[in-house]
Amino acid sequence: MSLIGSNRGSSRRGATRRRKTTRQRRGGFDHWLDRAVDIVVITALIVGGVALVLSLLL
Repeated sequence: MSLIGSNRGSSRRGATRRRKTTRQRRGGFDHWLDRAVDIVVITALIVGGVALVLSLLL
């Protein structure tokens, strides 16, 4: 009797075999540019949130 969904001793079958994605190392400039953009976006969100709160309260 075979169990449905059981993977005992059988290889995986299917039309597409997917590999685990490996994260490629990026250059140093790209890394620092991404970090700078993150900081700028977070700062803009904080400033916008504070401005919204102040405009609603005052």
